[in-house]
Amino acid sequence: MFDSFFKLQKIMMPQNTITKSFPVSRNVEKLQASSTLKAAQVAGDLRERGFDVIDLSVGEPDFQTPEFIKEFAWEGLQRGLTKYTPTSGLKTFQESIAEFYAEEFGASFSPKEVIATCGGKQALFNAACTLLNPGDKVLIPKPYWVTFPEIVNFVGAKNVFIETEETDFILTAEQVKNSITPKTKLLILNSPNNPTGRVIPPEEMRRIIEVCAEKEVYVLTDECYLFFVYPPAEVFTSASLPADLRKYICVAGSFSKTYAMTGWRIGYTIANEEWSRAMSKLQSHSTSHPTSFVQYACACAMQDNTKSKGAVNSMRAEYEKRRAWLIPSLQKIEGLKCSNPEGAFYALVDVRGFLNAKLKTSAGIADLFLKEAHVVVTDGAGFGADGFLRISYATDLENLKKGVAKIKNLLQATKTKTAI
Repeated sequence: MFDSFFKLQKIMMPQNTITKSFPVSRNVEKLQASSTLKAAQVAGDLRERGFDVIDLSVGEPDFQTPEFIKEFAWEGLQRGLTKYTPTSGLKTFQESIAEFYAEEFGASFSPKEVIATCGGKQALFNAACTLLNPGDKVLIPKPYWVTFPEIVNFVGAKNVFIETEETDFILTAEQVKNSITPKTKLLILNSPNNPTGRVIPPEEMRRIIEVCAEKEVYVLTDECYLFFVYPPAEVFTSASLPADLRKYICVAGSFSKTYAMTGWRIGYTIANEEWSRAMSKLQSHSTSHPTSFVQYACACAMQDNTKSKGAVNSMRAEYEKRRAWLIPSLQKIEGLKCSNPEGAFYALVDVRGFLNAKLKTSAGIADLFLKEAHVVVTDGAGFGADGFLRISYATDLENLKKGVAKIKNLLQATKTKTAI
């Protein structure tokens, strides 16, 4: 992806006279760099060089963190919350998560089942590293968030991908059941999904968990887009399931998307007490805990449900307005295919109709957009979806309209040249 840009960068870089390479560990050497962060880097570098960039790759809200949360953080600082906290997090943080889920979803779990983490990624890493051993098999539906298979690679387990295109990218219990073997240890999924925006219906999600529990397969569910679900789709958290099912579940939650707090690095896990103790032990030797006054701010936000709902509803309404314009606009471009996302803020666009002898992959089309129009999108290959592009609508409507217009013109020109 973006090959021409990186070739130019390489030419401009000074040559290093040191020939001996750094002995990178095997665990890290086998990892692939995040394609989503790579796209963001490209957009930033082009802006620094003076280009007018339309970035449709962004994986974070384009809103500011709500003022009341900033004020809570300042309040925490004034109260002297600048010291270490327990590894699992402030007691008020754990209690506020449990109380919020009880009020919103009717969930019933102990605050001891909550661990504060440095963002959703650490939540996922903690869960995987405390459960998986080399050789264990992990089910991951395609398309997937780019980090899922890399976590599995890091711990030495084996990725087993479930194809979902035939069900329009919505995982089913039947697909999971047909994929489980005696060596299957874990299923990793997220709904709403990144990169498709598809949402697994609540009843189907429950059936998926039941299938896994019957075979004693654990489920790691990434719910970082939980509050960005558009009617008639329904919001659902696996934390609301009965205790006999929840003992197989770890919910990875995050404040990053919900409250536009990506830079604050704060998330959490909800899992049975034994799994939570293991994650706390691991975390005690890595990050220790998230920032103390940030935990305080998030706890206060959870407790102030009126302001929290107001902030989330405002962002969701704006995303819904953008989605209502974007999806029909993409579907009107001849040759493009795009399902209607029920959640998150992404559209996964099928560009296989434009592949030819010159443009052999979706990465080539993404590179074309970059070179010819300075429009940045994310290649689907990093999500296990070669032939697709992820377009984010976490940007204002004006940007979307400009970007889609340029994409349409380029694709139409490409079709014309191919026909000639």
